Amino acid sequence: MKDDQKPKDYELRYIEMEVRADGDEGERTLVGHAARFNKWSVDLGGFREKIAPGAFSSTIADDDVVGLFNHDPNQVIGRTSADTLELKETSKGLQATYHLPDTQLGRDLWTSVQRGDITGQSFGFVTVADEWKHDEKGNKPSERVLTEVRLFDVSPVTYPAYPDTDVATRAFKSTSTGGEKVKFLSTEEQRDVDLEIETLKVDGGLG
Repeated sequence: MKDDQKPKDYELRYIEMEVRADGDEGERTLVGHAARFNKWSVDLGGFREKIAPGAFSSTIADDDVVGLFNHDPNQVIGRTSADTLELKETSKGLQATYHLPDTQLGRDLWTSVQRGDITGQSFGFVTVADEWKHDEKGNKPSERVLTEVRLFDVSPVTYPAYPDTDVATRAFKSTSTGGEKVKFLSTEEQRDVDLEIETLKVDGGLG
């Protein structure tokens, strides 16, 4: 899935140390939790969030979810419609089992996880339903509970990428301002603004 093919409200979340290599040279599998239930995240920019049990049940039953390496659509390692990716909810969260292909990618990935070079997973999703709770006094971060999501992909990842929270941040600001229509910059737009500010500083246009 190319970036320009992702839904505009596509989000990513990462979990560390939740993937292991099983099997042997005959059948290589990766197993681990890609998401945890009822575990508060770190502060994501004025709010924190957790995932409610059952949030993945509908998408597991209805959607064709792809397993990718590093969220690269050119590196497919499983797919639910092909029974090469199994997703299920456990008491802990969303468990993913990848039945790796007998390809160079599959063999290399299995070995890298077994060696401990790759230690985490992340998942790409769109929020279907969530609940927000705001501290009226502003003394505590707001709280978001994801009650239903639509999965697009799950992925073992090399680096613990910072959560892609642009969409959630916009939702947070919208709910905390009473639904006012406010223009928020995307991450890319913010980088452009920061670069322009730095350029002005160097040229003596600021300060």
